[in-house]
Amino acid sequence: MSLARVTILGSTGSIGQSTLDVLARHPERFSVYALSAHSRIDLLAQQAESTCAKVVIVPDSQAAKRFRDVWPAKVPSPEIRVGAQALADTAADSFCDVVMAAIVGAAGLPAALAAAIAGKRVLLANKEALVAAGSLFMAAVRDHGAELLPIDSEHNAIFQCLPHDGRASAPSGPTPGVRRLILTASGGPFRTRQWSELHDVTPEQACAHPNWSMGRKISVDSATMLNKGLEVIEAHWLFAMPAERISVVIHPQSVVHSMVEYEDGSVLAQLGQPDMRTPIAYGLGFPQRIESGVGMLDLALAGRLDFSAPDFGQFPCLNLSFQALKAGEGACIALNAANEVAVDAFLNRRTSYTNIARVIESTLEWQAGQASNSLSSLEEVVAADQMARTFAGNSCLLSR
Repeated sequence: MSLARVTILGSTGSIGQSTLDVLARHPERFSVYALSAHSRIDLLAQQAESTCAKVVIVPDSQAAKRFRDVWPAKVPSPEIRVGAQALADTAADSFCDVVMAAIVGAAGLPAALAAAIAGKRVLLANKEALVAAGSLFMAAVRDHGAELLPIDSEHNAIFQCLPHDGRASAPSGPTPGVRRLILTASGGPFRTRQWSELHDVTPEQACAHPNWSMGRKISVDSATMLNKGLEVIEAHWLFAMPAERISVVIHPQSVVHSMVEYEDGSVLAQLGQPDMRTPIAYGLGFPQRIESGVGMLDLALAGRLDFSAPDFGQFPCLNLSFQALKAGEGACIALNAANEVAVDAFLNRRTSYTNIARVIESTLEWQAGQASNSLSSLEEVVAADQMARTFAGNSCLLSR
C-alpha cells in the first residue's frame, strides 16, 4: 500500500501539531508532503526536518530568509514557497493526497477551496471556508469528487453518528430519518457569569478555557460562544440541515461532543476525551479507525454529565449567529469578518470584551442594507469580507 501524502496548512498551530502527532504514529500509512506557517518559522523548520517534508510555505520573503537561516546546514532543504497563492497551489498539488485545512480565519479559505476543486480528501478545521463560502465550497466538493471530513470535534461527532457508505461525500439534502442535530458547547470560562459582568474581563481570562487547549482567537470565540454560532452555520452546510433543525446545548464536561436525534426518538452521541487527536485520526483513517494516542474515557471518573439550554442574553454572539444564518450568506460573511476584527482588537486591548458583540451587531445591521446576500464566486466572497472588515474596524474605533 502506497503512503498517503499529507499537506498541513497551519502546521504550527494546535491542530497542526496534533495532526503531526497522529501522523508520527503511522509511518507505514502516511508521509508529510508540505507544511505551512505564518509566523512561527523556527518551529516550522523543526517540523519540516523531523518529517522530511518536501515543501514549506511561508507568507513572505522575510519569513523565507528566516527559514533558510535556521535550517541545518548539512540537511537538504525542502522547497520554500512564498505567499497566499502558494498555499492554494500546494493544496491543489498533484503530489498531495490529503489536505489538513487548519489555517485560522478567512485567510484559510482560498487554499481549502483549491483543495476541494482539486478533488483532495479535505480535513476541514477551518470554519471560515463554510461560514463565508458555504454554497461555493460544498458545490466544489460535489462537482470535483472531493472528500470532506469535518475536524471540529462537534461536526466530527455528528459525522460519526450518521450512516455512511465508506466515502465522505457532500450531501444533497438532510440524511433521511434525522430529526435534528444537537451541538454541545462547554460554555467557556464565563458560563456561570452574566454578560453585564464581563465588560472588564482581560484577554488572559477569556483565553483560560476550562477543558480545551486552543489558540487565543478560538479561545475567545469559545468564551463568547460565537464559536458555537459558527459551528451552527457549518453544520447547516456540512449536513444540508436547516437552521430550525440545529440545536445547541451547554455541556460543561465536554465528554459528549455532539448528538444526532432520529425520527424514531433515538439519539446517538459520540463521546470521548476532549482531545483533538480523536477527530483528526478519524479524518485521516476514514473509513477505518486508527490509533490517535488518546487515552481511555473513564465515565465512572467523570461522575456526571450535565446539559442546559444556552441563554441568548448571556451569549448574545450565539443569537447573532442564528440571525446571520437565517439572513443569508452575506450576513454570515459579515458575522465572521466582524468577529475576527473585534476579537483581534480585544486581544490587543483596543476594545472591551463585551464590545465584540456590539461590533458584530452593528456590522450585521450595516450588511442588511447591502445589495446582495448570495455570492457566486470567491472574488465576491473576498470583496464582501473586506468591506465588512472595514466597517467593523471603524465600529471598533468608534465604540471602544
